[in-house]
Amino acid sequence: MPAPAGTPVPRPPSTHPDGRTGDMDPAAAPSTRNETLFQGFEWHLPADKRHWRRLINLIPSLAPLGITKLWIPPACKGGGGAWSNGYDVYDLYDLGQFDQKGSRATKWGPRTDLDELVRAAGDAGIEMLFDAVLNHKAGADSTERVLATRVDPEDRRKQVDRPGEIEAWTKFDFPGRMDQYSSLRWNKAHFTGVDYDHATGEKAIWLFEGKKWAEDVNGEFGNYDYLMFADIDHSHPEVRSEFFKWAEWLNDQMLLGGLRLDAVKHISRGFVQELVAHLERLRDAQNKPPWFVVGEYFSDEVRDLDEYLEALDHRIRLFDVPLLKNFSRISFEPRPDLRTIFDGTLCASNPDNAVTFVASHDTQRGQTMDTPVAEWFVPIAYALILLRANTGTPCVFYGDLLGTLGPFSSPPVCGGQMLPKMLQARKSHAHGRQIDYFASAQTIGFVRFGGLAVVMNTGWQYAAQKMFVGVERARERWVDLLMGARGEVLVDANGYGDFWVGPRGVAVWILSQTLPYFIIGTRLEVDYKVVEMPSATRPRAFDPSASSVCHAAKAVKTQEILKHIPAVLMLEANAACVVIPRKSMGTLGSEPAIPPASPPITLSLRSTEIHVNPLARRPATRSRASEFWS
Repeated sequence: MPAPAGTPVPRPPSTHPDGRTGDMDPAAAPSTRNETLFQGFEWHLPADKRHWRRLINLIPSLAPLGITKLWIPPACKGGGGAWSNGYDVYDLYDLGQFDQKGSRATKWGPRTDLDELVRAAGDAGIEMLFDAVLNHKAGADSTERVLATRVDPEDRRKQVDRPGEIEAWTKFDFPGRMDQYSSLRWNKAHFTGVDYDHATGEKAIWLFEGKKWAEDVNGEFGNYDYLMFADIDHSHPEVRSEFFKWAEWLNDQMLLGGLRLDAVKHISRGFVQELVAHLERLRDAQNKPPWFVVGEYFSDEVRDLDEYLEALDHRIRLFDVPLLKNFSRISFEPRPDLRTIFDGTLCASNPDNAVTFVASHDTQRGQTMDTPVAEWFVPIAYALILLRANTGTPCVFYGDLLGTLGPFSSPPVCGGQMLPKMLQARKSHAHGRQIDYFASAQTIGFVRFGGLAVVMNTGWQYAAQKMFVGVERARERWVDLLMGARGEVLVDANGYGDFWVGPRGVAVWILSQTLPYFIIGTRLEVDYKVVEMPSATRPRAFDPSASSVCHAAKAVKTQEILKHIPAVLMLEANAACVVIPRKSMGTLGSEPAIPPASPPITLSLRSTEIHVNPLARRPATRSRASEFWS
């Protein structure tokens, strides 16, 4: 019986000459969406209590880029109060709700803004990952006398002194919360050790009398249970009960999609396994999908990660640190071999349990786990984690998409355009079967039958890779989405194309007709207001002609930005102030004025203020600062 008029004729699957096949219909919607995680912060964001609002305003931009999960910073009150990033956790139940540690809100904002962020993310179809810091506590309310033994910091199993009394910060009464949500007051019985004796001011690692380090932890330093602050005893019945109760409370308080577990390398594996199992039972009883749980286990050795996953029955995911190390190593080698990029990585041994990344708040420059990836290699690294099949769940770093602040501040990678385009390509084209072309050390490529051909090159010359995209693609014209490789590639009658790439770069080839559906550049329009600051804050010697002070053309680098991506303002660190024209920057490349000897100003856009303060003159330094506003 003939098909009714207008019924589309099914397209045959593509067949590669060696027998591999793949679904080649570019019009077919993908059966499942590609999961993509976004880390919604970097270490040096300002302590202005407005970051939840930044993320709220950013949500409408993330969904079109294919972001499906948002990892937020620790939302619990830290020992540093409003200045704390949250990893020095004080009260797990204080999410910016109680007046404790000198502030009601956390560094990131008040509880009301956090609740609004959760709702906004849910409305956009983005799941929130809560950063849970369960290894230690900090900012105790008072000290206690406790018997303890000093241990060798290089081998924590060895005692180097007799037991003696120290004064430890281990009493947590949470006076601002007044037993709301939980009545447990933490004390020395709930901890195994500390690294500071308040009585003498001495710093060392002490193990409390009657306690022992957890045995099922990483073996570095003999036993790596102790990391920092007051180390929690996860074998204590009250501690275990409290953490299970807190997990239930968190599940009931807000609509979350999962957890990021901090420092699992230092926490009893048995405890983590029980906590995850408890959460699974809880979610199952509520007829809710299981949480996406990823642990931070920082180890170069994939064997450590594989063993940890095996111990937890593969119930959680881990960050693929070995892959990041490969990115770093290869990016600085004089003659790198791209064929080894996945050697010894978690995404190769356990792809379903791997979360791949190029940078994070821990690995950005200046941090304790600083793992630099050469700037030229960053686009290649992101292409590898975003566009390939069966290579784990990719995580995009806030600083790479929007820029970083701090002593090593930097703009968004590749001018802010390349990464959003790759994210869109992951959402729309990175589907179907995959064919790899890993024959050359300098130039490798792969094809996704959703309509994607990727070539990357570490050499200093242009290179090309002949790849099969399907006989159905014959006579199609493909272009490089990233615009680094100019011109078109014409697919031949046999379904092959010679896809080329520039020196030390990556090209993402797609059907030319699909290019208009990607985000295009636009102009930035802002309003501003000037707020006078005290004269004491003005620079002592402002010389507008000095080479160390930025001029108008250098004060704000006007650039094409993506109309769906909030703007990033780039300022030279030596600028005294910047004035943005009222309504529009005009054509791309126009230059705002910088008045001589003016005080710092406050820029305001949609009720979000940015304080631009003068920095000390550093004649030999050209440091950059960036700030995101929405």
